[in-house]
Amino acid sequence: MNRIKNLITILFFFSMCLSALNGCTSSTRGVDNSLHASAPQVSPTLKEETYHGLKRVVAISRFTDETKRGRSLFFQQKNSVIGKQASDILSTRLSSTGKFMMLERQDLKSVQAESASKSYQGADFIIVGSVSEYGRETTSEVGVFSRNRVQKSYAAVNVRLIDVRTSEVIYSEEARGEARSENNHVFGVGETAGYNSSLDDKALSAAISKLVSNVIENLMDLPWKGYLVNQQDDMFFMTGGQNQGIHQGDLFMVKLQGKKVKNPQTGSFVYLPRKQVAQIKVVDFVGKGKNSLSRVEVVSGAIEGPLSDYTVFASQNKDGK
Repeated sequence: MNRIKNLITILFFFSMCLSALNGCTSSTRGVDNSLHASAPQVSPTLKEETYHGLKRVVAISRFTDETKRGRSLFFQQKNSVIGKQASDILSTRLSSTGKFMMLERQDLKSVQAESASKSYQGADFIIVGSVSEYGRETTSEVGVFSRNRVQKSYAAVNVRLIDVRTSEVIYSEEARGEARSENNHVFGVGETAGYNSSLDDKALSAAISKLVSNVIENLMDLPWKGYLVNQQDDMFFMTGGQNQGIHQGDLFMVKLQGKKVKNPQTGSFVYLPRKQVAQIKVVDFVGKGKNSLSRVEVVSGAIEGPLSDYTVFASQNKDGK
């Protein structure tokens, strides 16, 4: 009888130890490399299965590393791994929508130099970005019989969307991303929390994910534009080809640049509104890929004078809006 009582006492004591042990361990056991960041709102354009409109031509100019590491004496920005990684992630996300033709423009000194050199090859908008925060921290929670180790990576990314020809900042935003992993040790048994480099990548990706929808919406709100680059007899050549969603028979509006006037209050120059002077139709194409052009004929109106004074705009239904 005493043996039974002793056995019951031992079992009761053992169950109490297990309960205390559970109370000393973390309730987050088993969570590994999970992103803890608020989900970004999805752009309506991302929800579209197929896009049939014209593709905007966008250039990612540069992504700099503005963290403390990036500002150190021996750090070279042109070799920034973080900056290149951020640029690649953003370019991939934008390209995957099928709404943009991406032209990467690394190591440009400034937006003004890009515009002056005309090296944008038709890009109307440039994305300039920077990684302002990028780091990792490790914390430990120690219980009576357990140890919970948490690794957390974080990143902050800033982007600016700039009109190449006016150098105007159309849109700017900052976003933050975070990734973390948790590992538990109980009585020396459990997961070992080694260095996980993928957390850094996930944190950077999470930050950029928050920006993508807004970048897309702002780009799609801007009108598609093309330019007349040459004239051959009665035919003209317009930037953009089939790779930008242009088809034979498409109609476009040609507008004359408004007069440039000086604002006496600010001292800066502004252009008066454009005036539509002609309508053109796509006949065929020349060139391939990003260097393709559309050969067009005038359907109505007239195009006279320097071609640089004219800008081509798409009709509303052709622009995919």
